[in-house]
Amino acid sequence: MIATELTLENLTLTINQEIHVQAPLDITFNALLEQLGPGNETPDGKSLNMKIEPWPGGRWYRDLGDGNGHFWANVQAIKRPSLLEFAGPLMASFPFVSNVQYRLTEVDGGTLIAFKHTALGFVPEEYKAGMNKGWTLMHERIRKQAEAIGS
Repeated sequence: MIATELTLENLTLTINQEIHVQAPLDITFNALLEQLGPGNETPDGKSLNMKIEPWPGGRWYRDLGDGNGHFWANVQAIKRPSLLEFAGPLMASFPFVSNVQYRLTEVDGGTLIAFKHTALGFVPEEYKAGMNKGWTLMHERIRKQAEAIGS
């Protein structure tokens, strides 16, 4: 077995993305809540049964039924329609805590979503690549839903 030296670099994760949406701010925020919650699905279209309680301290979790599921985070801050922030382990089943921020601003032609995911803990390299890809797919669904409603 090869031991991995624990450094700040391999114990942290930072993902920044900007999503330009051609839809009004309020429609984009509602699409964000829908896609992170009940509209959340796998790349092949299967529901993840995600729930969001959109208030401070509310839970973001996967509901598998019969009292089973996976806690992802708590809503740390919400200011409709400009901010949604979470703190928690997300999908990780290892020592890991995340802060996820969505900051939405009105721009010419629609809405700009500034996304930032920062985390601390043991994060295997393959998870880092997968998280970036997963967030990108999620954000594309948010953009498409908002633009379909807002156009």
